[in-house]
Amino acid sequence: MIGKTGFDNEKYLEEQSAEILRRVDSADGRLYLEFGGKLMYDHHAARVLPGYDPNVKIRLLEKLRDRAEIILCIYAGDIEKRRIRGDFGITYDADALMLIDGFRSRGIELRGVVITRFEDQPSAVSFENGLKRRGVDVFRHYYTKGYPTDVDLIVSEKGYGKNDYIKPTKPLVVVTGPGPGSGKLATCLSQLYHDQQRGAKAGYAKFETFPVWNMPLKHPVNDAYEAATADLQDVNLVDPFHLDAYEKVAINYNRDVEAFPVVKRILERITGSDSPYASPTDMGVNRVGFGIVNDEVVRFAAKQEIVRRYFRYKCEYAMGLTEKKTVQKIELLMSSLNLTRYDRSVVEAAEKRAEMEEANPDLHDVRASALQLPDGSIVTGKSTKLMHTSSAMVLNAIKKLAGIKDQVHLLSPATIQSIRNLKKTTNSLPLRLDLEEALIALSVSAATSEPAARGMEKLKDLKNCEAHLTHMPSSSDASGLRSLGINVTSDPRFSSSRLYNG
Repeated sequence: MIGKTGFDNEKYLEEQSAEILRRVDSADGRLYLEFGGKLMYDHHAARVLPGYDPNVKIRLLEKLRDRAEIILCIYAGDIEKRRIRGDFGITYDADALMLIDGFRSRGIELRGVVITRFEDQPSAVSFENGLKRRGVDVFRHYYTKGYPTDVDLIVSEKGYGKNDYIKPTKPLVVVTGPGPGSGKLATCLSQLYHDQQRGAKAGYAKFETFPVWNMPLKHPVNDAYEAATADLQDVNLVDPFHLDAYEKVAINYNRDVEAFPVVKRILERITGSDSPYASPTDMGVNRVGFGIVNDEVVRFAAKQEIVRRYFRYKCEYAMGLTEKKTVQKIELLMSSLNLTRYDRSVVEAAEKRAEMEEANPDLHDVRASALQLPDGSIVTGKSTKLMHTSSAMVLNAIKKLAGIKDQVHLLSPATIQSIRNLKKTTNSLPLRLDLEEALIALSVSAATSEPAARGMEKLKDLKNCEAHLTHMPSSSDASGLRSLGINVTSDPRFSSSRLYNG
């Protein structure tokens, strides 16, 4: 399945833009479109749907930018707790800044940033001040009193009326955020309330890529969504409201289904008329299922993503970042699909390399790795006194891609020794080169070494390759692997006995 495409971006863009514009027209005024998932750099979707452009949704907004503007939500608690976006290793507030830069570079108008559930958290105030001083409009929304049961209080001056109003300028207002729990739905409903108070007509719709409503409940693509949200304990299910209203099966997930009666009542109270929606699926505009062109390819890719998530949660549990129930959920999901760790081919290759090295009585604390190249072949690496296993693996990979013999060194011995001497001088441990250091050394060597230059040219070919490490990578190794676009997993073992894994 390596290299095969399962998704057609152009077909998807055509279907999706038409559906959104249809909803805008039916709103008879303005449409607030809640954008779930990642608006930019949606690597989960790209891994599950081979061929999917991680930025296809922002390309969609580029097509609609004459009619669209964006409200970006971020939960004050996520700023305060410095919540991390796992695929980039950056905080949600930093991700928000990256999103703003992305909107600006594409000519998409940002109407403002909303800090949700604002309670004067010091970090949230600092974030607000920093944005305002850079010319970004910032608004405050507060915890909604009475939510979810007291609709009279919610839809009042003490509820949504307490929030700042963001005066829209375009017919399509896309409401997005760095991740789940950003307060997107509450922001949409608050805006609808304020518009109604001002005599303006507006509607609401939801754009959630996963689960895919028109695919089977137990399709691996939908199972991969459950795997991605195992920490939230999300569960896919048949939308009971949709089944009852239309006698048709549509797939949704527990939080949307549970919230639907409340959301429907609030919408009806705000507008003073019956809701146009009979089910949470009705609210959605997602057309991603229509972009799938090879079901076999996406099934395989989705199962691979589930195995990757299994390793990720096992490591996060070891580091104290997630709960045991998260690991148990992903293990149950793996079992239901008859998946094991060895369905990820690089796992066995890394383990065999480690076993081979451990047989050498002169070696201790062996760490090994394996990487699958675009042609399906696998290269391995091991830790040495000179470099981390991630560094060895990447160098071995680009040597094979460039047709360079094993005995040829890509890094100048003098460069390696110079870095080691610097680390000794600054008391930096360990002395072995991590991946970021190895890549810097490679770039230096490439200036005078033809093999190093050839090898460096092949780094770009490692994007989307699969890799596995027998120990968790250091922060510098993890950062280097991310920068190369390698999909890496690891066993939940610490690389040393030191508590600081830098």
